[in-house]
Amino acid sequence: MSSLLITERSGGVLTLRFNRPDKFNSFVREMALAVQDALDEARDNAEIRAVRIIGSGKAFCAGQDLVEATAADGPSLSRIVSEHYNPIILKMRDLSLPIVCAVNGVAAGAGANIALAGDVVVAAESASFIQAFSKIGLIPDSGGTYTLPRLVGFQKASALMMLGDKVSAQEAEKMGMIYKVFSDETLEEESMKLASKLALMPTKALAFTKAALNYSMSNDLKKQLELEDALQTRAGHSHDYQEGVQAFLEKRSPNFKGE
Repeated sequence: MSSLLITERSGGVLTLRFNRPDKFNSFVREMALAVQDALDEARDNAEIRAVRIIGSGKAFCAGQDLVEATAADGPSLSRIVSEHYNPIILKMRDLSLPIVCAVNGVAAGAGANIALAGDVVVAAESASFIQAFSKIGLIPDSGGTYTLPRLVGFQKASALMMLGDKVSAQEAEKMGMIYKVFSDETLEEESMKLASKLALMPTKALAFTKAALNYSMSNDLKKQLELEDALQTRAGHSHDYQEGVQAFLEKRSPNFKGE
């Protein structure tokens, strides 16, 4: 595993920690591929029940390292988007596990849109979100033009992307961009509590919920109702459903296994 990404296991939680603090955790190819590998590890390891993504140092992720992007022997913009960021976003959304993104500082460009692809997004009070692409003559990538309008509405997303405004964590929470804000001192602990809580929940049902939300972005109501029917039927055949009902009837805490 690359030194540019620290992976940590605690119980059923796998933490991915961007680790280029001197460069505000901006992405280079090595780091992007390491994130993809780590998401594959989470997918393939049955002991992992939730993922947490956070940054080292003062930033979450400042997006693409422009030194790499403009180097004569560096990857083209097309390769950066198609080989680095698009696979990360697709792996995050396809992962049948909950992902907590803990935004500990600035999240700019692709870094902002990777954060917003999480299932539960929390931020430190000092964190900020910037759709910085227009400042250098580019368009939002990493799913930004898909995700942000669905979080905050078309007009708000359009303005944030074109103007490149910095959005504070408090503003992001108020406009529905993120779930919750914690103090800088408690973000690490509180985000881990959330990830640990999710890891103990019926993660198969959470995966079905995630899939339903993914399809809700494009389905009409009839198709979405049919999908809910199909997924609910599958959930009803799971171990965790049987355990949840039995625990409720016996007035005890359930022991979910993600099965």
